[in-house]
Amino acid sequence: MPNGNRGTGTHESKKMNRRQTTDSAFRDVLLREWGRITSRRLYFGVCVMLPLFVLFFMSTIFDTGTIERVPIAVVDLDHTATSRQVARNIAAVPTVKVTQLSDNEYEARRAMQAKEIYGYVVLPPKFEEDATSGRGATVSYYYQLTFLSVGNELLAGLTEALTPVALSPVALQAVAAGGLTEEQAETFLLPIQGSDHPVYNPSLDYTIYLGHPFFYVLFQILILLTTMYTVGGELKFHTADHWLLTARGNMVTALLAKLLPYTVIYTIIAVLANFVLFGIVHIPFYGSYLMMNTVSFLFIVATQSLGVFLFCLLPVLSLTMSVGSMVGSLGATLSGVTFPVTSMYTPVYLASYLFPVRHYTIITQTMLYFQGGYGYYWRSTVVLCLFPLITLLLLPRLKGAIIRHAYENLG
Repeated sequence: MPNGNRGTGTHESKKMNRRQTTDSAFRDVLLREWGRITSRRLYFGVCVMLPLFVLFFMSTIFDTGTIERVPIAVVDLDHTATSRQVARNIAAVPTVKVTQLSDNEYEARRAMQAKEIYGYVVLPPKFEEDATSGRGATVSYYYQLTFLSVGNELLAGLTEALTPVALSPVALQAVAAGGLTEEQAETFLLPIQGSDHPVYNPSLDYTIYLGHPFFYVLFQILILLTTMYTVGGELKFHTADHWLLTARGNMVTALLAKLLPYTVIYTIIAVLANFVLFGIVHIPFYGSYLMMNTVSFLFIVATQSLGVFLFCLLPVLSLTMSVGSMVGSLGATLSGVTFPVTSMYTPVYLASYLFPVRHYTIITQTMLYFQGGYGYYWRSTVVLCLFPLITLLLLPRLKGAIIRHAYENLG
């Protein structure tokens, strides 16, 4: 019995010593990394100032919330009271701003090609005569669709301005010939009236549906590059041996303690961003702030894990940073914010689920647009939790590269 107790006591003592050693190694690596962060202003700029600038940028980029006063030109080749009235109707639409009024279509086309204007309307010769005589008058308008959002808004604005112009001659003839009132003529010409009800974003405010996701798309790029530089810098600047020695040879401890300060900083910024975007900018949100901040934390950890995963595949800092920039940039498209992922080419659609920002977008859009609970987005939450677990499988490769001093001269 005494021998058994002595054996049990020795075993417990070894477990306690091992735990103390692990705790000591974690603390030492954590203090070492904190010293690196505070000793160089680069880290403060990348980890704090740049995310705050991105937050300020995305909170203020859309001044009025919608696209307004897009510069266009009106080419009046008729010079009649009717053509001047049409020009005034166009200028009254909030979406456009008539900055040029001329009788030279070539100059208008040149100005649009030079990006001085984004479209122009041509009122042809004999416009008033053709419109009032019933022969039919054609009003042509050209708009720049290189910028998709501006082009679509401009098309909607010009259509709004010119639709009454197209119907007015017919309405006048109907009133004169049939003895109808103008209201009856309009009912005859437009028997079905459309009624628009934009769900969630009735004001069509760009900040509401772009501000939050675009902040996290840009935030993702910063997290990826910072993580890759933090880990890859150890190999590039030949300090990886000291890093691993400080962690007592435990790669998991070395990595967790190294990334923890950045995780805390980025989580604080994410909580601040959610408060600013939903509380100050007033993006509609009726869900749980706790859940939104929790999901933001999981997104940060998953993105850091993706950065480590990419570096473990090829521990060369320059190459991995290039790949990270490309992956981060693809996240803007593959998140599904600006274009439906389901409408993309099938391999691209499937590849989008390899990006943490895609799952984060699914979760946040479910919470924002549909007020859905956890039961609607638990799969995406689970996938975010899988990123760190998958990265752990490649840590032996990273440790081997450190021990063999592989790739150090390639970084």
